[in-house]
Amino acid sequence: MKFSSISPAILLLIWHFITSGKLGEVEACTIYIKNKCPFPIWPATAPNAGHPVIANGGFYLPPGRIRRIGAPGDWSGRIWARTGCHFDDPTNHKPACETGDCDGKLGCEGTIGLPPVTLVEMTIQFDKKQPSFYDVSLVDGYNLPVSVTSKPSATKCVVGSCSRNLNAMCPPELQVINDEGQVVACKSACLAFNLDSFCCRNKYGSPDKCKPSVYSSLFKKSCPSYVTYAFDTPSPVVGCSSDQFVITFCPDQWGTDHSSA
Repeated sequence: MKFSSISPAILLLIWHFITSGKLGEVEACTIYIKNKCPFPIWPATAPNAGHPVIANGGFYLPPGRIRRIGAPGDWSGRIWARTGCHFDDPTNHKPACETGDCDGKLGCEGTIGLPPVTLVEMTIQFDKKQPSFYDVSLVDGYNLPVSVTSKPSATKCVVGSCSRNLNAMCPPELQVINDEGQVVACKSACLAFNLDSFCCRNKYGSPDKCKPSVYSSLFKKSCPSYVTYAFDTPSPVVGCSSDQFVITFCPDQWGTDHSSA
């Protein structure tokens, strides 16, 4: 299974700037990944076609720690957090993580992880006078809350977190449950049921035909800054001129019931 393709809204914005000819010199980009969860995570990266793997495709990040990673000035790809990982034998190609696993490997090496996960999508511009584009997508589902902003932070550059933890309120038919009986992720309706009406494809492959479902509306209510289905409007895609970005997992206080995460 693979993540859904990047949202149509962000593709339109990217195409506009590519065809406008407003591309300057390539510059480096710095991405800071923070873990504010009370448990370890294993952030992972996967480039879009034609772009290199960054940060070896994945790494371990303990609670309260920050990892600084570099990327080319025109990088495009995806970043997510894996949870519940145990890398006992990286050659057996069996899942090593409860969520977001990529073929059982610590370094994903370009492999796209298994949904459902909360997915950060980024397309960085050559010319830092022009905005880079990013969003947080729940098109395939959710595992952790995440925020994204520029450094230094600017209001227009923020993708906010969730008001509630979706795992705690995930409908039974969408739940991913670990061996201890805990809900560790929440599938999207598209991933769970694979129906055209939920996946916005075939005769539902346009904004006027594919509308929010009861499931995507549940996601939107808890995480209003995220993309919750393919034609989510108004577009949650952020455009921000910067060469430094901060991605924070569990950015808000994580209570015992996760109600404020």
